[in-house]
Amino acid sequence: MTRLVELVGAGYAYEDGPAVLTGVDFAVTQGRALVLLGRNGSGKTTLMRLLSGGLRPGRGELRLDGAAVTHDRAGLTRLRTGVQLVVQDPDDQLFAASVEQDVSFGPMNLGLPAAEVRARVDAALAALDITALRDRPTHLLSYGQRKRAAIAGAVAMAPRVLILDEPTAGLDPDGQERLLDVLARLRAEGTTVVMATHDVDLAVRWADDAAVLTPSGIRVGPALELLSDPELLLSAGLRQAWSPAVTALLRAHGLLGPDAPGPRAPEALAGWARGRDGRSLPDTP
Repeated sequence: MTRLVELVGAGYAYEDGPAVLTGVDFAVTQGRALVLLGRNGSGKTTLMRLLSGGLRPGRGELRLDGAAVTHDRAGLTRLRTGVQLVVQDPDDQLFAASVEQDVSFGPMNLGLPAAEVRARVDAALAALDITALRDRPTHLLSYGQRKRAAIAGAVAMAPRVLILDEPTAGLDPDGQERLLDVLARLRAEGTTVVMATHDVDLAVRWADDAAVLTPSGIRVGPALELLSDPELLLSAGLRQAWSPAVTALLRAHGLLGPDAPGPRAPEALAGWARGRDGRSLPDTP
């Protein structure tokens, strides 16, 4: 699998503080939906900022397409055309008078021709389903609209890797589903998405791979496998996910075979209960 961006032997400590991350080897792999989980203070935000160039490793290095990233203007420009970070609070990212002006800021600073900037803005607004808001002042947007506008600004940079810090936090259930639909479309179009979240159920449902940050280091592997490990979840300050718990209960009562996949979402369990034979459950996302 192609490694798009990676940290090699990386460490970071804030000024006058202990090391947050030490000896980290971590890669974002093309095409894999990756979720980051861990308690507050575990280093998730630091990891995301290192990957996106907002912080420079105190030790080790950051690589893009296998080549070390230099933290000068040229190196960071190269990195940010490939990797974009959207922070948790959209008000920390939105600053322009209108949605269109905010989304166009990044492409304009790349020195792109005006026609290409317009095309990128149009495509990003359409991808986030906010074309009708292009002339709306950013301060008049709802919270969910501000979230999508902030993501649109990153998408307009045409990154190969999009890193999202708690993108569903503060959204109602309908807003969460709409955002997940947007992420599914972006992935289908070739963007590799990394998401930090505290929602273990969402992680099981959405991700291919998980990175769990614990006091003893980072564990990376298939999402369902890692997030079915109660000891790992406990060490990371996370609760057990719905899917593994229900699967274990079904197997304990003989309602699901030992090798049959369990339900990844309540809809899968409901469909099975309405008439499936119990030997398997659909692995719906």
